[in-house]
Amino acid sequence: MKAFLMYRDRDFRLNEDHPSNTDDLMQDLELDTLLHAMAGGDEFLREVAKKAVLASLREPEEVLYRQRALADCQEWPEVIRDLYAIAVEAIEREKRVWGWMSQKYPESTLYRSVEVLQIFVGLIKKLRQTADKHGDKFRSEGFRRFFDMLSTELNDEYLQLIENHLERLRFRNGTLISAELGQGNMGANYVLRKPSYTRRNWMDRVQEWLEQAVSKDSQEHVYEVHERDEAGFRALSDLRGQGICHVATALAQSTGHILSFFNMLRLELGFYVSCLNLRNELVRKREPLCFPKPLAADRPMLTCQGIYDVCLSLRMDESVVGNDVTGDDMRLIMITGANRGGKSTFLRSVGLAQLMMQCGMFVAAEMFAANLCDGIFTHFKREEDASMKSGKLDEELSRMSVIVGKVTPRSIVLFNESFASTNEREGAEIARQIVRALLEAEVKVFYVTHMFDLAQGFYLAKSADTLFLRAERLTGGQRTFRLVPGEPSPTSYGEDLYRRIFGRSALPTNRPSVSAP
Repeated sequence: MKAFLMYRDRDFRLNEDHPSNTDDLMQDLELDTLLHAMAGGDEFLREVAKKAVLASLREPEEVLYRQRALADCQEWPEVIRDLYAIAVEAIEREKRVWGWMSQKYPESTLYRSVEVLQIFVGLIKKLRQTADKHGDKFRSEGFRRFFDMLSTELNDEYLQLIENHLERLRFRNGTLISAELGQGNMGANYVLRKPSYTRRNWMDRVQEWLEQAVSKDSQEHVYEVHERDEAGFRALSDLRGQGICHVATALAQSTGHILSFFNMLRLELGFYVSCLNLRNELVRKREPLCFPKPLAADRPMLTCQGIYDVCLSLRMDESVVGNDVTGDDMRLIMITGANRGGKSTFLRSVGLAQLMMQCGMFVAAEMFAANLCDGIFTHFKREEDASMKSGKLDEELSRMSVIVGKVTPRSIVLFNESFASTNEREGAEIARQIVRALLEAEVKVFYVTHMFDLAQGFYLAKSADTLFLRAERLTGGQRTFRLVPGEPSPTSYGEDLYRRIFGRSALPTNRPSVSAP
């Protein structure tokens, strides 16, 4: 049995390795905040969410397949949570059944398997009831396939047949085993047989026993083990174990298969439950959400309205400002402007939206359409680290070298004030050479910078595939936290911060311009 709720043709796996740049993505995009909201306090859901968010899909149809399933979940959240609860119950109850799987003790294996399967049959019936009651409400291919599987492969006749077998395997009327004499008159070819008699009450069994006792023509030979004959009982137990060994093994395998199904169901439904948890948080704040439009990776596309940093929103009580950007066919998006104007926040919002889109989720925007990419890489400035054995520029170049070794055409690299740890002339030249090389390799680049030399150089080149955005600053220094198309400015208005900290009269009237480093 397969769920196929996240992929059309394969299972979702939790034990696969995370991308090699996971630590950078977690730190630079502040993914812990996102995963915390998705988990809702459940560590298992956090691991599922982390695996799904970082395991990007590469084809638009794969994304749409998962989006449609999530849309069903959003329309019928209680049904999804009920299905998830059934899967969790199956796994937890299986753990509490006494016994162990061992070839040495087939009776213990058989006993435990029968008890676990009895539990599973009851829970499969609950899944069937849910499918029968709600299956026709779901429209996505994934959930329709799932509910159809429950209705056809696990129909009433099949479940009744399983229950009949389980009842017979409890051996309430004893165990019927055939055997042959092998080499040295040792028992061989032990086979568990289906009893030919039907289930009878105790009066019928007593009557048959009496008739056999007085019959002189009986062909049956009975050997009774004395109640104090411990060796006899051990020998009898060994004989019974050899007879039921194959059945116990087969039943244990069946139990394992059904347990694997419930584990997979919990895993795949867990992703959708974590999405519902996040959606509840954002809907409660009345933040906009939308299903993005995934586009093929062969063109650099980006059009969004009201895009915002979902992690910033989750940390704040009030709503955050969104941005509108039209950047179709833009290979480089250069972002400049006033300090504390929302540039880094926008950069994170783009990275988060790209990750969320590529795992089939909704995104934090009113509208979002972008090309899928082969990989998302971040190169953000780092705080000073006393343990560093070399300079800060060395550390930046080292991280850039790692990215260059992993980046592929149709990847995305997000730079946030990179290479500003040296003087502007050297930093701008380093950044210029790196960005040009990435663009030649068909990598899509977002670059937030205060280095006017860098931004102005690309602006003067007048390339048709470059978009320039600037953090909006109103007269008087007020920030709107919105980005607007605009030519790079030679100042980042560091004086606004100076005045805010030291007072409005702190700077002289005939002062030179103050640029941020």
